Amino acid sequence: MNIIVCVKQVIDPEAPPASFKIDAAANKAEMHGAPPVIDPYGEYAVEASLKIKEARGGKVTVMSLGVNLLREVVKKPLAMGADELILLEDEAYTGGDGWSTASALAIAIKKKGSYDLILCGREASDTNAGQTGAAIAEVLGLPCVTLVRKIDVTDDKLRVERVNSAGYDVIEVPLPAVLTVSNEIGQPRYPTIKGIMAAKKIEPIVWKPADIGIEASHLGTAGRRTRMRKLFQPVHEGKCELAAGDSPEEMAVNLAMKLREARIL
Repeated sequence: MNIIVCVKQVIDPEAPPASFKIDAAANKAEMHGAPPVIDPYGEYAVEASLKIKEARGGKVTVMSLGVNLLREVVKKPLAMGADELILLEDEAYTGGDGWSTASALAIAIKKKGSYDLILCGREASDTNAGQTGAAIAEVLGLPCVTLVRKIDVTDDKLRVERVNSAGYDVIEVPLPAVLTVSNEIGQPRYPTIKGIMAAKKIEPIVWKPADIGIEASHLGTAGRRTRMRKLFQPVHEGKCELAAGDSPEEMAVNLAMKLREARIL
């Protein structure tokens, strides 16, 4: 099995809110004092690929797109057990939406060549859009199953369980295919010391737009099909109102009246 896993470097979703800063002019979130991480759902996709590799053999290639990708972050899948890392790293890739990102990844996957399975996380923690995996499948003309919690591989097809609101569906899909993986697939493994040392020796392959044969006008901000109108941090405010009265009984009556006015009772 030749498996390609698409992952994303994101702001750490577990970092405290004080670490975030919104650049209102650029509609961009920045983080101070906390390093970025691999998107958590991307790690679940890596774990799914490694389980398949252990069961059936093959090769796991990880792809990531962005700019200023920290090697100690994007190499984590290698430390977990992946075999190869390809980075689409250039300023032209920045500011894209789900479609322009998926288009670049799909073209890079075509350049990579032979593959049996493409895995993505169900959604990225910075946007929660859940678009990239399905869009890659659309560009490549492949079947796609989203929200996958279990994968069984036979010679020429997959049998997967897809999470739904009432439980799960069982779906058979031919190979090659694209799957987006949910957290029910199983907890991602921790990198071992041996894996970390091995990852240090693997140099990532870096592809610029020219390397995959795509014009910068189709990438990043220039290639967006959607426009972000406003990015902001919500303000959570609380208001306290006292139910006054000359006695506990009167206070209770006034409190009940206020609750009824607020339609809580």
